[in-house]
Amino acid sequence: MTYRGLAVLLAASLTPLALSAPAANAATAAATWDFNGDGRADLAVGAPGATVGGRARAGAVSVVYGGSAGLKPSTYKLITQNSAGIPGAAETDDAFGSSVASADLDRDGYAELLVGTPGEDVDGDTNDGTVLIVWGAKSGLSGARTLVNHNQRENDRYGKALAAGDFTGDGLPEVAIGSSGRFGLNFVSGPFTRTGDFGGGSGGSFAYLSHPYSTSYGIEYLSAGDVTGRGFAGLVVHGREEGTDDAVTTLVDGSIGNFVDWLRDLPGGYVSAVGDIDRDGYADIVVGNHREPSADPAGAKGGKVSVRYGGPDGLDATRAPVTVTQDTPGVPGAAETGDAFGSAVSVGDINGDGYADLAIGAPGESTGTATATGSVTVLYGSATGLTTQGARTYTQNTAGVPGADEKSDRFGGRTALLDHSGDRRADLSVAAPGENAGDGSVRSLRGTTTGPATSGVTDFGPSTTGISTTGSPAYGKTLGG
Repeated sequence: MTYRGLAVLLAASLTPLALSAPAANAATAAATWDFNGDGRADLAVGAPGATVGGRARAGAVSVVYGGSAGLKPSTYKLITQNSAGIPGAAETDDAFGSSVASADLDRDGYAELLVGTPGEDVDGDTNDGTVLIVWGAKSGLSGARTLVNHNQRENDRYGKALAAGDFTGDGLPEVAIGSSGRFGLNFVSGPFTRTGDFGGGSGGSFAYLSHPYSTSYGIEYLSAGDVTGRGFAGLVVHGREEGTDDAVTTLVDGSIGNFVDWLRDLPGGYVSAVGDIDRDGYADIVVGNHREPSADPAGAKGGKVSVRYGGPDGLDATRAPVTVTQDTPGVPGAAETGDAFGSAVSVGDINGDGYADLAIGAPGESTGTATATGSVTVLYGSATGLTTQGARTYTQNTAGVPGADEKSDRFGGRTALLDHSGDRRADLSVAAPGENAGDGSVRSLRGTTTGPATSGVTDFGPSTTGISTTGSPAYGKTLGG
């Protein structure tokens, strides 16, 4: 038995696991979120508040498949813990679908879907949490297995955050899992197969950093991308500082083994996305912080977004961080208390020019006397980085966007930028999880050379994809991408 050495453990709390070593060779991976291998990204829509089999807040995920014209809501896969081939059973407060991630874990040319269920009770342990791998195939998603939790006695709410990628540079995938408890950050190593042992794993505590992470909040959000340009993923880790509920955010380089340089501080925030905004070969990190400065010192009036540009050492020290609010020149609107600008961020090349663009959700934005109707602002990438030139904001009152601005819709609560049609332009999907008193809904705007199109917008809700509207499913509280 050997430990493969994910170097993502703090020296002060080093607890490696003696697990079997993986095979040396790795095949070429399929694109993330392409579950049927047709070259088009599919969209996973989480509804962790969904009632399933009479069990309130058991949770569900609908996967809407892509097509030549974009998302096809008529072609979907409903996944719950009562679905055939899915381990477990739907139970009250499981919150299945609280997090999702994707990678081609078994290197068969089809991406897998990872689903977090942080409210799952395991072996009598309340809210122990679990993660499922749902397997991709030519016919779409089918069958699943439970991802091992190597630190089950040291954590709770396993699966509250998920990311997947090659974090060590060995050509094999790993899954990063957020939880609360002593070991908030957990890893399971490939190769991944439908049966047999998992490849290995590790876990670490962030409780000994200069800004220690709270073990009760744990790791709340994860994102990943190739920040160093070396062909493997850096991991962005979000939590709350111990003794407060202020955001603390860190970049982890899993290839570094000296326990000193593998962590880099980032602007504090609650969500992030990673992509190459200036097309220099290094992915850039976007961090969203929706809170007011009175609630979080790292916040801003109405919320903000911070950009750190990537470089060969992880972060490009020669370039100053960029901060964007609704008061930034060129950004539509104005920063107003409660806008929650930065609640959602996603990156992708909307107009096909090779530069990653940015979609920012502000679900607290109000229209007239209607509060929290929500909005999404799109900013574009360029050779010099993020620019406000051509920036535009979209709401449900924007001509061509279905629906209307209504109180507590929270349009922009989640966003995703993925190429659902295969035309090499990312489509903008926007969730409004508060739509219709908590039913939730999703709109998808096709990417074009001039930005998201407001004609032919795809609009769907929980009933369209097989999810009950009993209770408050919060359809779209999680979006894959």
